[in-house]
Amino acid sequence: MSTNRVEGAIDKGVGALKEAAGKAVGNERLQAEGAAQKAKGDIQNKVGQAQDKIGDAIKR
Repeated sequence: MSTNRVEGAIDKGVGALKEAAGKAVGNERLQAEGAAQKAKGDIQNKVGQAQDKIGDAIKR
């Protein structure tokens, strides 16, 4: 598993927490930061998945 997948999953989780906390306290900035971090994590995770697929294809 590539580090991009791990880091992406962490960013996605932290972003979701920030977004939920922002909603709970009515802080739009925190909510937006969380949504952005969650999106970044999702993209980074997808990059990691692609790297893993390429690595697996090369090993064959």
